[in-house]
Amino acid sequence: MHGAATPRRARPESAAEAPPTSRDVGRAAGVSQATVSLVLGDKWRGRVSERTAELVREAARELGYRPNLAARNLRLGRTRTALLVVPALTNEFFARVYTGAARTAAEHDFGVVLYPSPDGTGPARDPFASARAALDGVIASSMAAGALGAIRGAALPLVMLDSDPADPGAAAHVNLDIADGMRQVTEHLLALGHRRFVHLASAVDSWTFEVRARAIGEALRGVPDVVLRTVPTALDVHSGRQAAQTALTGPGPRPTALVCDDDIIAAGACKAVRRLGLRVPEDVSVSGFDDLALATAVEPELTTVRLPAERVGERGMAALLAVLDGRTPEGGDLPVELVTRGSTARA
Repeated sequence: MHGAATPRRARPESAAEAPPTSRDVGRAAGVSQATVSLVLGDKWRGRVSERTAELVREAARELGYRPNLAARNLRLGRTRTALLVVPALTNEFFARVYTGAARTAAEHDFGVVLYPSPDGTGPARDPFASARAALDGVIASSMAAGALGAIRGAALPLVMLDSDPADPGAAAHVNLDIADGMRQVTEHLLALGHRRFVHLASAVDSWTFEVRARAIGEALRGVPDVVLRTVPTALDVHSGRQAAQTALTGPGPRPTALVCDDDIIAAGACKAVRRLGLRVPEDVSVSGFDDLALATAVEPELTTVRLPAERVGERGMAALLAVLDGRTPEGGDLPVELVTRGSTARA
């Protein structure tokens, strides 16, 4: 587009001087004022080179230039604010999602408002008098989908996290390879000789948990002598303990592996095993999902599936920015990783 020269490393000599303008930045970088606006407004891709964009950014840093965001936002009809809707702040996973989203947002002069659904996974009111006036877009966990009724009506761009990719109401989806995570757990336990499984399944009506249930069923289908039972449970330690106790004391041969939808449920399952006078993993193997801090706080430490929560937030915010700019968001599921620890052993 425009030729670029090495930026002049100059800044106002005294506080009394007028602050630098975009014209000053353009002059220092050897480009037009329009190019400066494209680069600092993050609209440069496909219009100027990477080198030119970096020269503009460097000139702005050297001059101490700060764009008038309020004027620019008014002109563009933007608030540069995104809403992140999660089911609860008590879950470490969603705190890490927020960290990733906020970091990416800050790199683009955006802010992120965190909105936990007051009733966990139930419906919630629109937190603004007018979401359309207050926000540029929404990023939401599928576990908080019930909170989106009023917000969906605001016709804002919506990016769904860990949700059904067939949802027609979302402008973009950011998904983890949840099915592969459950397959990794199941194959690990099969290789250890386990054949009597209980799936301690989250009772939350959410796409991500439906995927886990399907994946464990498919992974065990056709394996000789395998028995799989499913016991639903709420997402808390107490409920996980009760569900595990029910599974371990029910009729028939005792299961040798408890596959849990979440590390919190798994912590409850470990308590149930000990209260029944059994041992983890000698008598019963227990696996979790998420790799929360809790996974290494219990003894023995949990075998679990590590989910890149911060990367989910980063990708979610990047997808929203792409939608707002008319670009196609990055596709593909984020990979997950089985972490084997002391809570699983040979049957």
